[in-house]
Amino acid sequence: MHSSIADWRAGASYFEFEGLQIAYWQAGTGKSLLLVHGFPTCSWDWAGVWQALSAGHSLIACDMIGFGLSDKPKGKYSIHRQTDLHEALLAHLSVNEWDALVHDYGVSVGQELLARKLDGTGAAGLGRMVFLNGGIFPDQHRALPIQKLGTSPVGFIVSQMMSRKRFGQSFSAVFGQDTKPSEQELDEFWSLIAHKNGHRIFHKLLHYIADRRTHQQRWEAALVASQARIGLINGAVDPVSGKHAYDRWCATLPHAKHHLLPDVGHYPQVEAPAEVSAKTLEWLG
Repeated sequence: MHSSIADWRAGASYFEFEGLQIAYWQAGTGKSLLLVHGFPTCSWDWAGVWQALSAGHSLIACDMIGFGLSDKPKGKYSIHRQTDLHEALLAHLSVNEWDALVHDYGVSVGQELLARKLDGTGAAGLGRMVFLNGGIFPDQHRALPIQKLGTSPVGFIVSQMMSRKRFGQSFSAVFGQDTKPSEQELDEFWSLIAHKNGHRIFHKLLHYIADRRTHQQRWEAALVASQARIGLINGAVDPVSGKHAYDRWCATLPHAKHHLLPDVGHYPQVEAPAEVSAKTLEWLG
C-alpha cells in the first residue's frame, strides 16, 4: 500500500467544480497519467499502484462526485458530468497532454473521453488509455443482485439498508479466491464510502448502468476507432466483468492490447498491483 489511509486523507487537495468540493491527489514526474476510479469506492483504490506508477508519470486522481472525500449531493449524477469534472480538473492543473488508467465506473468516463476526442468536443490532449475490469460492453456486464435492486424503483431501500457488513459481503464476492480484502482493508474502503453519508446515495450512483445502455453505440464506436491507443488488463475470475468481458474485448477490438490475470477478480489494481503497474508502464511506453 502507498501509505496509511490517514496519510492519504491528509494528502488530498481540493478544487471547486459546479459549486462542489472535489478531492484530488497528485504525485510523481513525467507525462501526466489520469486515474479514474470505480463504484462504489474512490481514488484510494490506486494506493497499491501509486508508488510504482508515479516513478515515471505525474499522477492525477480525483474522487468523483458522490464518492470518497468529495461532496455527495442528492442529485445530478451522470457519466457525462463526471467526464466534465475530469476535464475541469485537468484544466485547473494546466495539463494539456495525458494518458489514462480507468476502472469499473471509470471505464465509462474513459469511453466518453475517447468519444469526445474523436468528435472534437473535448479531451484533445488524451493519448493512450488502459482499461481495467468494467462494463465496457453493457451486454457483458453481469450486475450483482444488489445492483439490480439498486436500479429498480425501490433502489432507495438498498441505500437505506447498506451497512459495513453488507458492503463487506458483496464487495468481497467480486475478488479472486486468494486475493480477497482483509477486514482492515474493508474498514478502510467503507470509511471512505460512508464519508458524508455516501452509502445513502448508492442507488443514485448506479445511474451509470442506464447511461451505458443509452450511450452504448457512441462508446463502443469510440473503442473501435481508438484500438491503436487502448488496452485491457482483466481479472478473469471477476463475476461482473471477468473473462467473458475480456473475450468480447478480444473479438470486438482485434488490434487493441489485452492481458488476462487468471486468478484475479474485479479489482486488479488492489489484487495484483505489481502486475498491473508493470503492464500499464509497458503499454504506456
